[in-house]
Amino acid sequence: MTDLPDTPETRRASCHCGAVVIEAFLPQGLASASRCDCSICRLRGPGAVTALTARVRVLQGEDNLGLYTWGTRTAKHYFCRTCGIYTHHQRRSDPAECGINIGCIDGIDPRDFAAIPWTDGINHSCDR
Repeated sequence: MTDLPDTPETRRASCHCGAVVIEAFLPQGLASASRCDCSICRLRGPGAVTALTARVRVLQGEDNLGLYTWGTRTAKHYFCRTCGIYTHHQRRSDPAECGINIGCIDGIDPRDFAAIPWTDGINHSCDR
């Protein structure tokens, strides 16, 4: 996709094994896709689209969601306890937002996001 749609929409996403299924409202649609270079995102790799935290719902597998936090404990990174796939995270930069793993979104081919912009997570404003 060269021009990612910026139309607000609700999307479903799931982990590899299907144990965890979420639904999220994306206020900027798929156009909000970005990558971060903070220590965890650099290792994890996938891009994410922006969702509103208040409008992320776990439809299936809430008891199978693992949570990883560190440092300020503001960012909350969720993953499937069975297959280990990261599905979404609540952002440290704005806890009212979540990043949804684009690789988990139903019907999306991550190769369509060839030119995903990077955000500077190494020099995060919360660290100053």
